[in-house]
Amino acid sequence: MAWFKKTTIPRKVKVPEGLWVKCETCKEIVYRREVEKNLKVCPKCNYHFRISAKERIQLLVDENSFNEIGDNLLSEDPLNFKDQIPYKERLKESRKKTNIKEAAIAGSALIGEYPVVFVVLDFAFMGGSMGSVVGEKFTIATEKALEEDLPLIAVISSGGARMQEGTLSLMQMAKTSAAIAKFKKNNMPYISILTDPTFGGVTASFAMLGDIIIAEPKSLIGFAGPRVIEQTIKQQLPEDFQRAEFLLAHGMIDIVVNRKELKQTIIKLLSLTVGDKKF
Repeated sequence: MAWFKKTTIPRKVKVPEGLWVKCETCKEIVYRREVEKNLKVCPKCNYHFRISAKERIQLLVDENSFNEIGDNLLSEDPLNFKDQIPYKERLKESRKKTNIKEAAIAGSALIGEYPVVFVVLDFAFMGGSMGSVVGEKFTIATEKALEEDLPLIAVISSGGARMQEGTLSLMQMAKTSAAIAKFKKNNMPYISILTDPTFGGVTASFAMLGDIIIAEPKSLIGFAGPRVIEQTIKQQLPEDFQRAEFLLAHGMIDIVVNRKELKQTIIKLLSLTVGDKKF
């Protein structure tokens, strides 16, 4: 009778690539459009996916109000540095991948009609690392905010100093810190927004010098990574060590804010610190 039995051949269903995304925290497979609609925040566990500098500008800045400064600055290769590939090639690859010239974008903008100077780092460009150009962009942004008596806002995501530039990259820590010290002689606020991840020489300089330090939920923030610290001190670290919530509980930052509420939080802080100085 098996000769007459109808056999069903299973059909292969083609699922378009990139339709789903796996959350790094809860490991759930989530519909990509749902994540994007939710400002790239996991609807299951509130994990904040990394977003680009251009997306960050679009999220926080009033429409069509951003005017870039220092966009003509390009990194060079003073050491003719080469590891697996030459530094010049790494720069070319990053520019092609991210469609931006450097790891930092700076400019003047409006946020809730408040004029500000805005700096944002992009982790996709060589890990948001701080070389000479990133340090210079942050410094000229700080000087512009000082000169025009405007608040300074920085959104930071970085692995630290760009070691392909050697000592020149480390000098940016002192340079940016000095710029902030000079800026703080006026009465305008410097708001530092830390996102996942913020590490190394950037943390040890302008990232932690804000008058108000905000972090996105579960952002990893520190100087050296947790594995390096554990290997050094030969002790197990507390759970969620270096996460934004841990830092908040230990007084290192001022507030943890969800991405959806970030712009309104900045506007409220500006209203409290700047008053009615709207455009």
